Amino acid sequence: MKSKFQNIEHKDVRLMLRPRPADGHKGTFGHAALIVGSQGMAGAAILAAEACLRSGIGKLSICTPEANRFILQTTVPEAIIVERYNGNNHYDAVGIGPGIGFNPGLLYDCLIQTEHSIVLDADALNILGNDPDMLELVPPQSIMTPHPLEAQRMIGSSDVKDVASFAAEQHVYVVLKGHPTRICTPEGHVLEINVGNSGMATAGSGDVLTGIITGLRAQGYTPYEAAMLGVHLHGLAGDYAAKELGEHSMLARDIIRHLPAAFKHLANG
Repeated sequence: MKSKFQNIEHKDVRLMLRPRPADGHKGTFGHAALIVGSQGMAGAAILAAEACLRSGIGKLSICTPEANRFILQTTVPEAIIVERYNGNNHYDAVGIGPGIGFNPGLLYDCLIQTEHSIVLDADALNILGNDPDMLELVPPQSIMTPHPLEAQRMIGSSDVKDVASFAAEQHVYVVLKGHPTRICTPEGHVLEINVGNSGMATAGSGDVLTGIITGLRAQGYTPYEAAMLGVHLHGLAGDYAAKELGEHSMLARDIIRHLPAAFKHLANG
């Protein structure tokens, strides 16, 4: 399949952002589940969760080992902490991967319990790379967010044309992180988004993106909209952080701290 490349501009993304209804409540803005963290990897769970909450979501459940309960309830008091994911809870969106470690059983349980599309990142992608047969369980229209090394592990290549072919074959969206970030669609298109900077090349930045995209999905944005808006907001927040701090000393949490400015930037045109 020949891929169609398209450069995405600010105006293309701005029109996707929906106004928040004045009479909205928690239920209006969705309930997401993040399956994140493991013992010693609570930081990934915290970053993904805080970013998810900053995306405008109504309610968040964090599915993580009991060992992480205290630190998560202390650092992310707005979230609900549960030890096990239960697909019967009818979450509006599910994200999995940051900090879960090599835990194929956890990913398998998530995939067989979830009928709608999900967001997969980090360790979830490495597990799929180790067991390609599990790819058959990934729901269509799911969003995968690999950096080049994770793409290499999962599909054997980080070349954007190969990634685009994979996205079309699997009927998923693949957000190939980098500069520019490229979103490969199930239709075989490649969308380039030129926001962000080298200061975002730091541990935890991808966890933040997973949280943002999962939060947008829970609010009812389509996979296409969530991927486009999520990448753009993530990059804009990183650019605001770089203006304040410079690119050399940025942390992933600085991206979260500047998400409100990114949303205001889009909302105000």
